[in-house]
Amino acid sequence: MRLLDGKSFQAVFDQPDWRLGQQCFLLLARETEQPFPRLGLVIAKRRIRHAVDRGAVKRRIREQFRLRQHELAGLDIVVLMRGPLPAEKENWTPLLARLFDKLLAKRRQD
Repeated sequence: MRLLDGKSFQAVFDQPDWRLGQQCFLLLARETEQPFPRLGLVIAKRRIRHAVDRGAVKRRIREQFRLRQHELAGLDIVVLMRGPLPAEKENWTPLLARLFDKLLAKRRQD
């Protein structure tokens, strides 16, 4: 898995090709010439207080990214925390899965 560098990270923020949101996550994506996908994470301490929970969210995001990386080739993706997470930790993974599925559907559509 490759992570975004500073310039690419800023480019995704400034001019995303796709912007998808849910109650607690916002996903920004931009098409690139790279043959592989790259991921950036913005998980604020303000949104998730405990480091253990922030780490768990990051791991789940990376896992969903890893599972779909062959389909996400050529994309730079940034995932941001938009709001508080559901109390049940089991609900995080399906939220992320649906978000990545929406991105893939929109990409196929365009």
